[in-house]
Amino acid sequence: VRTAIRNPIGAHPLTELARGKTDACIVVCDVTRPVPNPIVLSEVLDSLAVAGLTSNKVKVLIATGTHRPNDEKELRNMLGDRVMAECEIINHFCTDTDDMVNLGVSPNGVPIWLNRHYVQADLKITAGMIEPHFMAGFAGGRKMVMPGVAALETIQAWHSPQFLEDPLATNGVIEDNPVHVEATWIANQCRPDFIVDVALDNEK
Repeated sequence: VRTAIRNPIGAHPLTELARGKTDACIVVCDVTRPVPNPIVLSEVLDSLAVAGLTSNKVKVLIATGTHRPNDEKELRNMLGDRVMAECEIINHFCTDTDDMVNLGVSPNGVPIWLNRHYVQADLKITAGMIEPHFMAGFAGGRKMVMPGVAALETIQAWHSPQFLEDPLATNGVIEDNPVHVEATWIANQCRPDFIVDVALDNEK
């Protein structure tokens, strides 16, 4: 993880990106995804600290999508003691309109509402997992933003037959997959500055 953060693909090292930033929001998967967050987030926090961005200026936003919020026991198991002690932890509530920011409408008519803690952060980071996904082709990347921290109205429009009934909206397909394309377009309206994704091997 440390090597990947220092030598990322298609981005500057995290310490360079973090210099001069006032705060950060790290979006992480909820309890339904087996991401090794204590390992990943510890390395991310260390890199931010080197750049002068201390943990008390970091929010960890749980990308629940439309799932229920995670309780304290789940959060501790997911995130580890260090993150729980040092960072502000926030569950995304897709129905909490006061926590949403409107970013317009996509060319396909999807209203774009994303969590304000993510949108307003000076440095935006996502930490997730890449695995086959039954309609988006693969999880990870853009899905941490859309639908991870999107409003219910946005997710429902994206989960409509307009996208899901396309034969290319299936496992392992990225090219011309309308679910993937739409999620990517929406995420790009407020794109993360840095992504840390893990992938499952044969031994999980």
